[in-house]
Amino acid sequence: MEFLLSNPSFFFTALAVVLSIFTISLLKWKLSNKKYPPIAGTVLHQLHNFNRVHDYMTDLAGKHKTYRLLAPFRSEIYTSDPTNVEYILKSNFDNYGKGGYNYNILRDLLGDGIFAVDGEKWRQQRKISSHEFSTRKLRDFSSLIFQKSAAKLAHMMSEIASSNQTIEIQDVFMKSALDTIFQVSFGVELDNMCESSEEGKNFGDAFDNSSALTLFRYVDVLWGIKKFMNVGSEAILRKNTKIVDEFVYKLIHKKLEQMEKKDDSSDAMEREDILSRFLRVSQTNPTYLRDIILNLIIAGKDTTASTLSWFFYLLCRHPSVQERIQQEVEQVTGMKKITNFFEFASSLREDVLEKMQYLHAAITETLRIYPAVPVDGKICFSDDTLPDGFSVRKGTLVAYQPYAMGRMKALWGEDAEQFKPERWLDENGVFQPESPFKFTAFQAGPRICLGKEFAYRQMKILSAVLLSCFVFKMSDENRVVTYRTMITLHIDEGLEVQVLQR
Repeated sequence: MEFLLSNPSFFFTALAVVLSIFTISLLKWKLSNKKYPPIAGTVLHQLHNFNRVHDYMTDLAGKHKTYRLLAPFRSEIYTSDPTNVEYILKSNFDNYGKGGYNYNILRDLLGDGIFAVDGEKWRQQRKISSHEFSTRKLRDFSSLIFQKSAAKLAHMMSEIASSNQTIEIQDVFMKSALDTIFQVSFGVELDNMCESSEEGKNFGDAFDNSSALTLFRYVDVLWGIKKFMNVGSEAILRKNTKIVDEFVYKLIHKKLEQMEKKDDSSDAMEREDILSRFLRVSQTNPTYLRDIILNLIIAGKDTTASTLSWFFYLLCRHPSVQERIQQEVEQVTGMKKITNFFEFASSLREDVLEKMQYLHAAITETLRIYPAVPVDGKICFSDDTLPDGFSVRKGTLVAYQPYAMGRMKALWGEDAEQFKPERWLDENGVFQPESPFKFTAFQAGPRICLGKEFAYRQMKILSAVLLSCFVFKMSDENRVVTYRTMITLHIDEGLEVQVLQR
């Protein structure tokens, strides 16, 4: 917001234009005889509350399950009604998509990737991705990488515990997730976690900055002008996406060269990375590959790392849950004393992880309260009426709100804001899933997250290893933890923790 306020005359002129457009838009709504959602605010209110925008919108959702925000050039409807969510994501799927509005905002970072497009482009990538993610080879390949990553993290935590230091654990999870997704996606060792790659660190920082600046476009009505003039936030975004692009294109060209050589002596496992698999069945246009990979990175790195960060934050706040998870892992694996981290991580096979019902519930409960993607918007392609009776005009942004929905007492009971893994278990301690239209952390319908099981597998392996070997506590028990407003939900300024040996 500081970019907008740095020039007062420009700001007040823009404000006058925006208010005029609001007035015209409001008159158009009032002249219609259709039933539209109640007006709860404007995008200017969103801008004013940008640093706490998800809590601001949760407050609005508490008053209205479905409501409108007035905005220039477009209409915005937000809903936390599971019936509406199912209608948007499944029942009338073809009428709701990314559309030109979302695409224009996202394309500088995500290009023509699966999270930014509709129609044939989306169907083609979804079909290939669905097939590739269902193969046992990719599952085994990724599981081995997850196990190695967990063992590597355990070694790092052991050193921290021995030296009586603290560690910023979100930063560690972000670097580890970036290393992991690069191995799964590209088949290359980035080694960002050990900071031996300056390029990798620069890429990670630029990617996070690009994500935050891309989300800012949703509340910055002047972003298009700033992009054209290459000033303010848009100039910074262009600089960061350039760093991202240069790094990714370099890796793509290197992979293409390796594929052309067809070196049969190379490790077969290295050729099971996602990029290699895409290259076998699809085109080799570097831009197309760049878009696919960046979408996979934002799906596999940010979502997993941010969820793990919130998970360990909640475990620090609820030590009894931390202890119960450790006891469950010990009972399932039968290992009371762990002397070899990789050996233990390697023992966490699919059948073993399946028995960790409480751990699965605790991670799911984290996603309920702190969903990796806190709000998700679609564009209505033709005039429609939602199941709750509210009308939607063509071109309207219709968004459902996982962050707000996870906090609604109407959906989860009076204890909705409490961290309570038990709510996901039946009387026998077996995990019981909820409707994906109520628990929307992984979307639902045709666009449901393909990497859902990969994400759970990665988080369970890492958590089982770390919680079996260490105890985690907040460095500052009095700190008020908040989020950084981005496409995905990061902890603002990270999470400093103490690590103690068990």
